[in-house]
Amino acid sequence: MLVVVVYDIPNDKRRTKLSNFLEGYGRRVQFSVFECFLSLEEMRQLYIKVRKLVKAEQDSVRFYWISQDAVDRVLTIGGEPPEPPPNYYVI
Repeated sequence: MLVVVVYDIPNDKRRTKLSNFLEGYGRRVQFSVFECFLSLEEMRQLYIKVRKLVKAEQDSVRFYWISQDAVDRVLTIGGEPPEPPPNYYVI
């Protein structure tokens, strides 16, 4: 399932730490927006880890679950449409 992670973090250090962390889970599609293809359990683990990286009283992070039906209907202008990472890489 596609999970869109959106954040607004005023502190540069915490924002950079979160964006670097999210690089390990998905693809950055806008400055503060990541698309991650995750299972429910992976999503729960991501949520728990992100909670430890931010200050809830100052920061805002939202996780949107997007069903495959909705992913199939996504329209984009510029950039790549959402797609899961390849199952394997050839090196």
